[in-house]
Amino acid sequence: MLGHVPTSVVVVTGCGVDGIPAGVTIGSFTSVSLEPPMVGFFQGVTSRSWPLIKQTGSFCVNVLAQSQEEFCWRFAKEQVEGDPNRFDDIEYTLSPSGAPVLPGVVAWIDCSIESVTPAGDHWFVLARVNDLHTTESKESAMVFFKGKAAGVTAH
Repeated sequence: MLGHVPTSVVVVTGCGVDGIPAGVTIGSFTSVSLEPPMVGFFQGVTSRSWPLIKQTGSFCVNVLAQSQEEFCWRFAKEQVEGDPNRFDDIEYTLSPSGAPVLPGVVAWIDCSIESVTPAGDHWFVLARVNDLHTTESKESAMVFFKGKAAGVTAH
């Protein structure tokens, strides 16, 4: 039933203390506060990627375009030891905090972690917005609806 509620689709990226990039698809990203600017999302407690990102205290939210389903599903699967790095064939840039910015995203938001709070089988991550950038993309932003990726455009 909750699949009938559309949710945003972003990829949260960061680098572990070893400098190796990590990323995870999030379907629960939201704006929390305008003053100060804060955002939040829910991350499953079993994630292997989130602890790597969390180590440095900062991350970048990559707002996916409708055509970026490949990124959505690539970062939705847990990376297991021995798999090639999911960033190997992606020409990404770095946000001011040093987190990967994926090519072609609708927007990116550079954040620092304020708190991580247990919430059932997830963590609620609250973060302060330090920098953000929107692109000139005319493409729709991606949303999840009824278990599938779709696009939404403002008119």
